[in-house]
Amino acid sequence: MSSIYQHFRPEEKDFIDQVIEWKHLAEDTYAPRLTDFLDPRQQMILQSIIGSQGEVQHMLFGGSGRCERKRALIYPSYFEPAGSDFQIGLFEIEYPKKFIHLDHRMVLGSLMSIGLKREKFGDIVLAGDRIQFFLADEVEEFVTLQLTQIGKAKVTVTKRKLHDAIQSEETWREIETTVSSLRLDAVLASVFKLSRQKAQGLIQHELVKVNWSTVEQLSFECGEGDVISARGFGRCKVLEVGGKTKKDRWRIMAGILK
Repeated sequence: MSSIYQHFRPEEKDFIDQVIEWKHLAEDTYAPRLTDFLDPRQQMILQSIIGSQGEVQHMLFGGSGRCERKRALIYPSYFEPAGSDFQIGLFEIEYPKKFIHLDHRMVLGSLMSIGLKREKFGDIVLAGDRIQFFLADEVEEFVTLQLTQIGKAKVTVTKRKLHDAIQSEETWREIETTVSSLRLDAVLASVFKLSRQKAQGLIQHELVKVNWSTVEQLSFECGEGDVISARGFGRCKVLEVGGKTKKDRWRIMAGILK
């Protein structure tokens, strides 16, 4: 068992244990297990542990093909999953568009402020003045009753069919760069073209998040699948960690949100 943990971060042990438990339950009960919405890093861990072969299989789905946050279905190899097994609903926010502007941060904050756990809803998608989000079926009634205001705007939440999901206007620009180490301050400085000192200041002032959680450790080691955001500078993904150059620097491929 310890051989599994050595491939991941110490703070990820609890999630690793949870994945192993889900796998065993699917094996022992011959029934599928559905997870909450997972961030890209968690998806990578789950895929690494369960694999693509064997008696237990897995599938990821977030509501549409381009979703970043997804639920995982872990199931015996004979089981044939369907879209409905993921128990995901699509909801659109109706608000006075002529007078009010809402953004991703405001919607996220309002969903959290009503007491909804982050893992119970998936991507929030904006296109023009339209706003939609994906939600676990088990909290549908709670959210539609409780989410009545975002900022100063009165809102209503309307359910849509999954095939009516709007396409995000977000686009990512891929870059290849090298870093002296995979420390958060080094990756942040290289990807956003900041001085190492500036990157360290952002982290120390709690302005940097990795996978949607604030990270204060300069030495935090980044890995494939990590989503890094720095207030005032944007968001990036670590797409691939390659080998080292002749100068002993790591090659990484990153995506930067335009």
